[in-house]
Amino acid sequence: MTTPFAPAGVDYAESRLHELRKTRLVMVDGNLTANSETTEGGSSARVFDKGYWGFASTPAMDDEAVQKVAKKATENARTMCRFGDQPSLDIPSESHQGEYGFNGRPPLPQSEAIELLEGLNAHCREKYPTLKSASFMMQQENHEKRLATSNGSDGLSTINRSAFYIIFSAEDKDGRPVELMEALSGRGGLSDLQLSMAGLEAKMDELHGHLMAKCNAVAPRGGKQTVIIAPPLAGMLAHEAMGHPCEADLVLGGAVTGNLVGKPVASELVTMVDLANTYEGEELMIPVYIDDEGTEAKDVTLIDKGILKSFMSSRETAARLGIPATGSARAYTFNDEPLVRMRNTAILPGQSKLEAMIAGVEDGYYLLQTGNGQADSTTEFMFGITLAYEIKNGKIGNAIKDTTVSGTAIDMLKTVDAVSDDMHWECNGYCGKKQPMVVSLGGPALRAQLHLGGE
Repeated sequence: MTTPFAPAGVDYAESRLHELRKTRLVMVDGNLTANSETTEGGSSARVFDKGYWGFASTPAMDDEAVQKVAKKATENARTMCRFGDQPSLDIPSESHQGEYGFNGRPPLPQSEAIELLEGLNAHCREKYPTLKSASFMMQQENHEKRLATSNGSDGLSTINRSAFYIIFSAEDKDGRPVELMEALSGRGGLSDLQLSMAGLEAKMDELHGHLMAKCNAVAPRGGKQTVIIAPPLAGMLAHEAMGHPCEADLVLGGAVTGNLVGKPVASELVTMVDLANTYEGEELMIPVYIDDEGTEAKDVTLIDKGILKSFMSSRETAARLGIPATGSARAYTFNDEPLVRMRNTAILPGQSKLEAMIAGVEDGYYLLQTGNGQADSTTEFMFGITLAYEIKNGKIGNAIKDTTVSGTAIDMLKTVDAVSDDMHWECNGYCGKKQPMVVSLGGPALRAQLHLGGE
């Protein structure tokens, strides 16, 4: 694609063609309730002129549409200039060229997908007769973006991810509904998840065991407790409570992290990174090689052995903070503007064994799953806990009823006294920040102090 650059004198311009394809199937108690395939695409342009941005998009991808949005973006930027001069801003001018595709397995035929769902439902009816409901959902999405910029960037980037969800519900000892979900996710399409019946049966057995334990759950004690945070939950906490406050646009908006660079924000056992595309030689679930501003994507060490080090940035936020552009600007659809977004965010593994971490807790809790949560730019958070167990004398005990954890990420991370040596990655959810975004989360298990809600 040749970029239809704006008239001479414009500081910077970019042009993007973006197509998004999605597939989704849902079966509830043997009934296929959703079966959809959607495609949306279009072209967009963004121009930076005299301190102001102009953006335009259209749901068309031909040459005429590309030219049209470039012209409109330029007009929008120049209209904004009527508000007066802005201080000069030296936007990073580095460029990157490259094409990054994905070669996975052939797509899973729809007939095979439905046959698999029917087989799983039949298995559940036969093996788990006490279940009140069994639901299965499979979905995949593919993003393909062609980008070019006025400073020489030209790239093709693709993001492919898929997820499979198992949702079981039953009644507890008091007749109240209890529900749990297990999600499998990975890079590529559904066929790349290798959804074998044997593998899924093992996952269902594990989920059913947790559900039965939860049907006889006991109430947790409220207050500050010693907890083992399982890897999926540790990844979520890292993303929500510390990742967002390390996004440069939020730093510029007043996030507490803005004044903490070079200062301790966690235990020295904690190193947290936002990885661009690979980890230990393996491509990650959401590999970003070139972002939606044409910047080469780079790893960002956010916390190094407890010390806050740096932030994720776009071209503009990098210029405003005087830091490098990290290739973290991404847009979800063609009519979204790029924002600073996480890619593959994780706390890195430590040296402890999970079994030893649990054995070292005399009286505490093992937190496995979260259902929802929120965090803000002060790093304060609250998350719902949907699956957790007591730890008594170093051993796993009873499941506990749904509860919450709350606090500030900085205070919590400073109490970490053990980090497991394993690593878990998942990419089944979306990150919300004005627009959704596909991301992956990673982490080991952590032992720390957290405030639990009680009855």
